[in-house]
Amino acid sequence: MTPPANNLLLNVTDLKKYFPVRAGVFSRVAAHVKAVDGVSFQIRRGETLGLVGESGCGKTTAGRTILRLIEPTAGQVSFNGTAVFGLHGEELRHVRKQMQIIFQDPYGSLNPRMTVGGIVMEGMLAHRLYSKNDRVERTFRLLERVGLDRDHFYRYPHEFSGGQRQRIGIARALAVEPEFIVCDEPVSALDVSIQAQIINLLADLKQEFGLAYLFIAHDLSVVEHISDRVAVMYLGRIVENAPSEELFSNPLHPYTKALLASVPLLEPGVRRKRIVLPGDVPSPLNPPPGCPFHPRCPEVMDVCRSQMPPTIEQGRDHFVACHLYPIHPATPSEPRPR
Repeated sequence: MTPPANNLLLNVTDLKKYFPVRAGVFSRVAAHVKAVDGVSFQIRRGETLGLVGESGCGKTTAGRTILRLIEPTAGQVSFNGTAVFGLHGEELRHVRKQMQIIFQDPYGSLNPRMTVGGIVMEGMLAHRLYSKNDRVERTFRLLERVGLDRDHFYRYPHEFSGGQRQRIGIARALAVEPEFIVCDEPVSALDVSIQAQIINLLADLKQEFGLAYLFIAHDLSVVEHISDRVAVMYLGRIVENAPSEELFSNPLHPYTKALLASVPLLEPGVRRKRIVLPGDVPSPLNPPPGCPFHPRCPEVMDVCRSQMPPTIEQGRDHFVACHLYPIHPATPSEPRPR
């Protein structure tokens, strides 16, 4: 279901990012790593879309390509109705002010030669926002809002713990008043107790500032807590996309079912039925024909080995790319006869 035009913030259509592999004396392109291979999704204003999948499936590449930190191979990204990939110069600078990122590594993403105040104010300087005094005062307020002290303004990143550094990264992202933030596994490098604090902080900031998130993660329990919708990615493609509650209660794709079966339950003595997937994730350098999941799928059919499944809607706002489900279902989630 397409959201109303006035409520749609980000529209990603058939996004592709291929990295060339060079070989030989003249370093000619011999092949391509298909990191992102035809990804499409939408994010509404004030919505959090969780993007999940195994390591190496292309989640981070998709997020960075949307922001044009990596140039795309093909596809379209529309932000507030503006085609991002066609922008240059001042127009691109204006859109980048509205689209920020929180990086995964709280140690490598902060310049060790800059003070915390300089790091947070850097975006304001680049976009020529506020006067000097206003920039300093805004930085003080942001540091306090993310759980730090004003005195931290003058200190350097090496003086802080991982959780504190990630708070600095969050303050930096908020400094230019964005509408949309890519959260690139923002808690995966942190202790579990600190993860909960950062997740709760991001949820509060979303409500306070009306933010929309693309929340990239591999921890499904974290994604379930913070996301309004969840998209499941496998080998550069999205195989299922649904409202969070719907996806966790009624997963359709065999890969989604396997992922959810690996999440431990909190109830003592209650266990999920494990789904063990054979083999390893195929290489994006040489993906299999047909459905990319078919070499590991416990419900594989002959058609899966030769034809890429279309993405179809099964029930309200629940999309899946799998040959198990008919293109024109009579009833939601009715499996195709095998």
